[in-house]
This record gives sequence, C-alpha cells and structure tokens, in this order.
Amino acid sequence: MLAARLAERGRVSTLIDRTGGFGPGVAYATPFAGHLLNVRAGRMSAVEGRPGDFVDWLTANAPDQADPMGFAPRALYGRYVRDRLAGVETAHPGRIRRVAGEVAAITGDGVRLADGEAITGAAIVLATGNPPPRTAGGDDRVLADPWASGALDRIGDEDDILIIGSGLTMVDVIQTLDARGWRGRVTALSLRGLLPRTHGAPPDVHADLPETATVGPLSQRLKAARALSRGTGWRAVMDGYRPITARLWAEATTVERARLMRHLRPWWDVHRHRIAPEMGRMLDRLSAENRLTLKAGRLESVEAGDGKSLARWRPWRQAAAEPLTADWIIDCTGPGHDAATHPLTGPLIAQGRARLDPLGLGLDLDDDGRVLDAQGRADARLWTLGPPARAAYWETIAVPDIRKRIEAMAAIID
Repeated sequence: MLAARLAERGRVSTLIDRTGGFGPGVAYATPFAGHLLNVRAGRMSAVEGRPGDFVDWLTANAPDQADPMGFAPRALYGRYVRDRLAGVETAHPGRIRRVAGEVAAITGDGVRLADGEAITGAAIVLATGNPPPRTAGGDDRVLADPWASGALDRIGDEDDILIIGSGLTMVDVIQTLDARGWRGRVTALSLRGLLPRTHGAPPDVHADLPETATVGPLSQRLKAARALSRGTGWRAVMDGYRPITARLWAEATTVERARLMRHLRPWWDVHRHRIAPEMGRMLDRLSAENRLTLKAGRLESVEAGDGKSLARWRPWRQAAAEPLTADWIIDCTGPGHDAATHPLTGPLIAQGRARLDPLGLGLDLDDDGRVLDAQGRADARLWTLGPPARAAYWETIAVPDIRKRIEAMAAIID
C-alpha cells in the first residue's frame, strides 16, 4: 500500500515480495472464509482520507459482505489489497516495479537478492510484516508453523490438541479445525490463560478519557480507566485510547514502558485486539462442550511420549504440574520479533547501522520511522513500516494504524 501511495504521488518504487503474492501477506492470504477480520469493515480502508474505500470495494465485488458494521472474510481483504495495487499500476504505469525474490542483504545503496541481483533506491523501507513464529521444539507431532501449507491436515477428527498460546492465532486454528468437522479436545496454554475478548454490538462508542487516564503515574491512569469503564463499558474506554496510543507510548519513559510490558500487556492485548462475535460464540460453544480448556502457565519442555506428545509446564506462580499430553502440539505463540537475529536486521545491528530499542522490542527509530544507528543517528535512507516499527509506535500492526503511517511516510519520502 505504500508503493501504491507513492505511485499516486508521482514516485517510482520497486516492490519486492519473497512469495510473489504481492499484497495479502499471511493474514489475508487464508482461503478459508471462516477467518474473519478483527475490525469492522467500515474501518478497514487501506487509504487514509478515504474511509469508505473498502466498503465501496465490497459493494462492487462482494455485496453480501458490504456491511460497514460487519466482519468480512479476510480472504476478501486480500483481494481488495491486490485490486488496489493493480488499479494504481493501471492508472500510473511504470511507477511500480514488482520483483518476486528474497532479499538476502541490505547494502549501502539498496538491497541484494538471494540470486545476486542488486537493486538500488533512494530509500529502503522494511515492511516485512511479522517474523516467522517461534517453535516450541520437540518431536514431529509439534506443528511449529500453523500457517504453513497443509500444516493442520495431519490432525485427525478425534485427535486431542495442545496449543501453546491463547491469542488470535489460536482462535484461527480452532476455527479452521472446527469447520472441518474436528471433534477432539483442545487445551490452550499461555502465561496468563487469557482469551481475546469479542467486539460488542454496534454502534461502537468512544469514551472521552479524563486527564487522569492519560497523564501522571501509570497506576493512577489505570485506576481512572477502570473507574470510567464501570460507567461506559471497557470497550468504549479501549476505543478512547486507540487514537492516542502511539502518542502515549512515545511519551512514556523506558521505565514506564517496561512496567507496561511486564504487568499490563497480556490484559491490554486481549482487550485491544478483539475478535468478531462469531468467533467468540465458537469459543463459548467449545467451552460449554468441555472441549476447550485454558491453562495459565509457562511451557518448560516438550517430549515424545507413547504415541502422543508430552508437555511439561509450570502453572503461573506455582510449582510444576502434571504434564499435559496431546496427539498434537501447535505453536501459536506468535512472532519472535528478535531483530538481532533476523537475517536482514541482524547484520545491520552487527555493523552498527542499526540498534535495538532499550527494551529489545525491535529496531530503535526516530519519530518518523527512520532507523537509528549505533550512535543514535537517523539513517535518511532506511525506514520501517508495520510490525518492524513496533518498538517506536507499539500500535503498528492494525490497518487503521498502518495507513496513517503510510500517509506520513509517503509525504516525507516524496
């Protein structure tokens, strides 16, 4: 979408995609219609300043899904992204060059592909999305990447499953299996044992946050937010924070950010990144059928058992418990975000061309998204967009946040 926006502003860019898919990424490449957006369609325009763009596209291409208050299939959003890119290419021929290939290294004036081709540019934007998931390790019954092609096909209809992680990826996996007729049981293990909350009935309401909820000691802010939620509902409070989250994160000190990560993040994640009501009803049904169990604790090891996998774990703030057994273990812990070991950013850090932020969340950036080198100087040629920029902006993975960053970056690069 940045390439499309640059083209509309008269700039030429080269768009490099390892898979050759150009657009959908992992989230929107799913062919399964049951995987729904986690944001209402009316908020999913890919273009800042054109709030109805996605709904207009749905009206023309999938009218049965054109409800701005609804949660459209993610596969449709993937088509929408592809169509927008193709439409811009038609309107502005020659301004976007597509290259299907894998970037092996970032050089001084561009990138080098795995096949040796060198591509130069006045600016390099790392829009690589989420890195591959971490692996839980163990035997061949551990499915390290649930998004890999055919990864879930080996699971039998009656097989029991242990999922490491209880967030959005876990919901996707269970939804996929449930739609296939799977009748087994699933145990989800995560540090706090929390499930994503669901969206409420429309219309969405944004609470007006009092000053005590946005300034001052973190404990005071949390107390004010909780008090407000008792009157307006917690969804309204979370939506009140959404437009200012990036600013509050930027204003926070390293100590404050560390406290937020250590104490509040699990609850922030499940309330902020909500799921469609249909998904919530599915989880409620499985719980009522005693087929979904949540465990709060830390995975310690995975071993091969007698025809099953065995996971040793330690409950939250307790001694080790009886091991969990399952026919399959699925790693849904999410991306690692380790910039120091990433094949592209790791060498930049080693060379001093980039550095980690103080908490090690990712690359350290300036206010506009430029990468800072080891001495804290901004590299005018090297930028980040989306998940690689999370250390600087925190809220940088949702479409409404990314489109704002695209507009700001396109104006500066222009």
